[in-house]
Amino acid sequence: MPPAGWCLLWLGLVLASVCTSLESAASSNSTTAPLNVLLIIVDDLRPSLGCYGDKLVRSPNIDQLASHSLLFQNAFAQQAVCAPSRVSFLTGRRPDTTRLYDFNSYWRVHAGNFSTIPQHFKENGYVTMSVGKVFHPGISSNYSDDSPFSWSVPPYHPSSEKYENTKTCRGPDGELHANLLCPVDVADVPEGTLPDKQSTEQAIRLLEKMKTSAHPFFLAVGYHKPHIPFRYPKEFQKLYPLENITLAPDPQVPAGLPPVAYNPWMDIRQREDVQALNLSVPYGPIPVDFQRKIRQSYFASVSYLDTQVGHLLSALDDLQLANSTIIAFVSDHGWALGEHGEWAKYSNFDVATRVPLMFYVPGRTAPLLEAGEKLFPYIDPFDSIVELMEPGRQVVDLVELLSLFPTLAGLAGLRVPPRCPVPSFRVAQCREGQSLVKYFRFQDLDEDQYLRGNPRESVAYSQYPRPADSPQWNSDKPSLKDIKVMGYSIRTVDYRYTVWVGFNPREFLANFSDVHAGELYFVDSDPLQDHNMYNGSWGRDLLQSLLP
Repeated sequence: MPPAGWCLLWLGLVLASVCTSLESAASSNSTTAPLNVLLIIVDDLRPSLGCYGDKLVRSPNIDQLASHSLLFQNAFAQQAVCAPSRVSFLTGRRPDTTRLYDFNSYWRVHAGNFSTIPQHFKENGYVTMSVGKVFHPGISSNYSDDSPFSWSVPPYHPSSEKYENTKTCRGPDGELHANLLCPVDVADVPEGTLPDKQSTEQAIRLLEKMKTSAHPFFLAVGYHKPHIPFRYPKEFQKLYPLENITLAPDPQVPAGLPPVAYNPWMDIRQREDVQALNLSVPYGPIPVDFQRKIRQSYFASVSYLDTQVGHLLSALDDLQLANSTIIAFVSDHGWALGEHGEWAKYSNFDVATRVPLMFYVPGRTAPLLEAGEKLFPYIDPFDSIVELMEPGRQVVDLVELLSLFPTLAGLAGLRVPPRCPVPSFRVAQCREGQSLVKYFRFQDLDEDQYLRGNPRESVAYSQYPRPADSPQWNSDKPSLKDIKVMGYSIRTVDYRYTVWVGFNPREFLANFSDVHAGELYFVDSDPLQDHNMYNGSWGRDLLQSLLP
């Protein structure tokens, strides 16, 4: 590896070159300085945060951000797996438009040359930068994180990323293993660091560089945790004694769940410590003691993530950038911790599709700071007394991650891409999601802490592919060519309705007359979605009538 000083010199030269090339770029805000954007993307984070009402999880720094933000209580991903979800919300297009349901194609070649959020900002005079896991690496972002289209400088990936799935977990036998549960002594792991720590350090270096820039910046920071393996500094385990860890409230596979809807969490079964349990496939339950350990390590990973977010936001404060920077915080999808007998994403249930989403906008969600004031001082989750902070204003309407593109553009004062025509494959820049900017016009809404539009009009759509009607080895992550069934799901204020229909992967066509199974859960009486009330004689027409 080149020395850190050389890297910083190289970075400075690249940024200087970029800024020079932007001198002639027209600014969309001719009378006021444009706002910067810090987009924080987290991997596999369900709303297990204090600001979402979780009484166990210690997340004081994210909660502090929420206290100065507009928080969306019911935000939903469009597909509960990393690459399709990220491409969807970063382009503002649904998976059926990007035609990405797996990890194995690049939308600009496979579907259409669609613009992305950072590309839109770049074309409007911003210096755009990527740190960590923003786009999913690999084919789905052309092995380049969509560079140079989306980014002004080459994206940064932590050097220690390559050890995430290798044998770095020391077991009771003293040997190294590729385990699911992996609390580590950071000093003992390769390079003596972890990817999310490196990403935070790099992001802070970029903020320091951009503080004196004449151009606004768009900085996306992607954190790995709490994605598996649960590889985190071992001291965070102490925050969650096993005796305090409860099980999922519904740890059994629901009796009325169609086999096509179940995900057998095969990637978890491949971990050495889980393999040693000799579980039957696909429905064999994990022993109760090990369930508690999984939940403990997930929560510990969330608290570790919280410290990294805290250091990043504290640096933003120290650099006096909080008055000029929009902050968006989002996860790509949720994660089941034993609910319905599942341990992953890969489904249409709320636990897999519902995500945290919040926006801090200086002067709108929080007052502008006076000289010397701090909005985001770092909070140590290990402090014996951590003040419980309530979120600021909250939106209870259902929203989709597709809304991220038009919302960030609107908040920054940029042109908001128009709504897409149908079909929209040849339209490079349009959006399929609704802008959420209306929720920031507080004077036009009730003074209640919870902001509401028309709840009957708020709807969120998700989908998930399957290779067969019964769980098999590739049910969680089927390749495009193997997809035979697509589960289209509608979440409204009253219910979640899913229909599993035949799907042609060569033509990208769903056949709604070929219904394989259905699910219907009423939210008020069945919030955990355990009692399937689907009736095929009337249900098959409901979804098609409401599809976007």
